[in-house]
Amino acid sequence: MGSASPNLTLAPGLPITQHAETIAAHLKSSGVVIVCGETGSGKSTQLPKLCWALGLESGGLVGHTQPRRIAARSVATRVAEEVGVELGREVGWSVRFTDRTRAETKLRVMTDGILLAEAQRDRHFSRYDTIIVDEAHERSLNIDFLLGLLRRAREKRPELRVIVTSATIDPQRMAQHFDGAPVVNVEGRTYPVEVRWRPRSEQDASLELESSVASAFDEIRREMPAGDVLTFLSGEREIRELTSYMRGHLQRHRLVDRWEILPLYGRLSVEDQAKVFASGTRRRIVLATGEAEGADVAVFAGDRRGIIYVQGEKVANVPEEEILDRLRAECLDFQEKVRRGEAKLGEKKVDIVPPDPIGDLGSGIEKIRAGLVEKPTIGRT
Repeated sequence: MGSASPNLTLAPGLPITQHAETIAAHLKSSGVVIVCGETGSGKSTQLPKLCWALGLESGGLVGHTQPRRIAARSVATRVAEEVGVELGREVGWSVRFTDRTRAETKLRVMTDGILLAEAQRDRHFSRYDTIIVDEAHERSLNIDFLLGLLRRAREKRPELRVIVTSATIDPQRMAQHFDGAPVVNVEGRTYPVEVRWRPRSEQDASLELESSVASAFDEIRREMPAGDVLTFLSGEREIRELTSYMRGHLQRHRLVDRWEILPLYGRLSVEDQAKVFASGTRRRIVLATGEAEGADVAVFAGDRRGIIYVQGEKVANVPEEEILDRLRAECLDFQEKVRRGEAKLGEKKVDIVPPDPIGDLGSGIEKIRAGLVEKPTIGRT
């Protein structure tokens, strides 16, 4: 038994809905649209429905790419709920090692790597009516290759529709890549964000990351009687260690019946990732990686256009060019050691360690106010 008829009506309260007719007209006339949608505009959930409705007559598949597996599954889940169909039927999702689609699937949300792998067998993306490349500002190799392949595919299949979206994309460069494609700017929907700086005293300087986060959590739960806590961390190892520590912290303070700890990172199983998005009775502390846009509740904030570290009141900004230069230098140095027989291929993983973020860098507040570093996205919304 199939799902109910899909409800493809766009959500009236989202900014992207006001631009739906313009985007649809551009798709019909030029086939490619660059959508600059700010955070909260609704582009990731509403554009798939718009493209699905436009492709009803042709019966083609709508492909929607996300840079991460967690995002692919969560977007598919959300769209399926809004459309009123069963997840895995008309709306499906695909990530590495997992494919939840069927023959009747009309919208397929996937990681960009899945679509790129499919392009090896079908360079023209023959079964797709429309392809949406979301979060294109991440500019990974997968996304760059896809943008090039999509341009070539349209030379053979001009009826293939393409939407490239991002919150921080360079619209003119992207439009030039697609032969002067139209650009649609969509405002975001923001909420007030209170930024609290936790300066580190001499006593705090000796605290580990776990103690710092636990201290911030205790402050939050005392002042805020409702709501969950989202903590961004730099990697899986820190998340695992902090998960263990915070579970013990809840037990020591007899909070287990009111709070739960949920880790969230790319290599986590699909079942464990789904726990974060499922409803529950207890308040939550979600410990997640924050690659694209994040600020840790206690000690960390990151931004993909460089790296911004916040530690107490100190901020260090490492330009992306400097990171790449150091990465190239380390790779060349390792290659030279291989030639001299001092190292073997495959035995080294290259890591870039930024400069000490606690140096004499001035107040983080002053630097952000002066425009020397940009606020993380979470601080702008």
